[in-house]
Amino acid sequence: MKNLLNKYIDKIAPEILSMADSIFDDPELGLNEFRAMKKITDFLRKNDFNVEENIYGFETAFRATYKSGKGGINIGLLCEYDALEGLGHACAHHMQGPSIIAAAVALKEVLKDYDYNIVVYGTPAEETLGAKVPMEKNGAFQDIDIALMMHGSPMTTTDVKSLALSNFDIIFHGVSSHAALAPEKGRSALDGLLLLFQGIEFFREHVKEDTKMHYTIVDAGGPANVVPKYAKAKVSLRSYDRNYLNDVIRRFKKIVEGAAMMTETTCEIIETKSLDSKIPVLSLNRILMENAAEVNAPRIEPPREKTGSTDFGNVMFKVPGSCIRIAFVPPGTSSHSEKFIECGKNEDAHNAILLAAKILANSSYDLISKPELYNEVKEEFKKNKEIKI
Repeated sequence: MKNLLNKYIDKIAPEILSMADSIFDDPELGLNEFRAMKKITDFLRKNDFNVEENIYGFETAFRATYKSGKGGINIGLLCEYDALEGLGHACAHHMQGPSIIAAAVALKEVLKDYDYNIVVYGTPAEETLGAKVPMEKNGAFQDIDIALMMHGSPMTTTDVKSLALSNFDIIFHGVSSHAALAPEKGRSALDGLLLLFQGIEFFREHVKEDTKMHYTIVDAGGPANVVPKYAKAKVSLRSYDRNYLNDVIRRFKKIVEGAAMMTETTCEIIETKSLDSKIPVLSLNRILMENAAEVNAPRIEPPREKTGSTDFGNVMFKVPGSCIRIAFVPPGTSSHSEKFIECGKNEDAHNAILLAAKILANSSYDLISKPELYNEVKEEFKKNKEIKI
């Protein structure tokens, strides 16, 4: 059966690769990916998927479904298609949609006698807004049992976990006055920020080792001879455990409020982004990597232990999920780099698109045809979430 899936993906390869090149040549920023979305959804409609667009609060989000038989596992296949401002597709998102829909249509065409459902989600603005977060809050991803993605990479691997993240705008409001003639009348908003930063430095000693805290001043409030009445900072807080991070945030807010109290200023705490940590499911990673080996994917490496933050974490916090990272750029290459652009349409990129489609289709077949595999994945996810890995 896997051989048939692979052959079908090879059969539609010209159309799939042409689509990927077209999306690469016509990059669109987050929330404006109309042309990329149309290319992807037109292909799905042509292949008898039921497609909904402009959903979950985003014009460029979509959901496409196909049902085979009655009941069965709900396979979720997620893709991104936004580009980077000033760079284009330097994160290889042009590969995701074509690869995902190749896997989806191959499953639909080949697995005729099985009970399963395919749900393809188009998720915009990963690079900026992280639309999976509000999409999830608006009801997306509740209809899937497994969430799978692909991503271009220097190596072929999966991730163990990701950092939960919360970003904040911190604004202090003070009282302006002449710094030389009437400093006693002023209340410095900038002093509030500086005391906040000092408090964060003391706070570092009393958090778990994986906790990360970053900050920068966005607006210092003006010239040195005027007590600033306004100052603004951006703060990022991270941990591999969302539940623990929530407690860090609780304590962080007290530091902000304490800095305002000490300076007789007022403060605003505005959360601008909130990403959950992935719940690791090593059994699902194993299934993907076994299928990667079967199709001779290049540069296979062990799962990545250290990763950043992603809105896919908010999906993987709710359902078992994994992303196959497929090698197409030289080892050590950083994403968001010119090398990603240089390699975006070369033979390695084309091979990666097709290999990832085969890995995802074959892994989905394993989960569809072997209920014991899905049960293993489901039980590990439940266990790891309970013990807050």
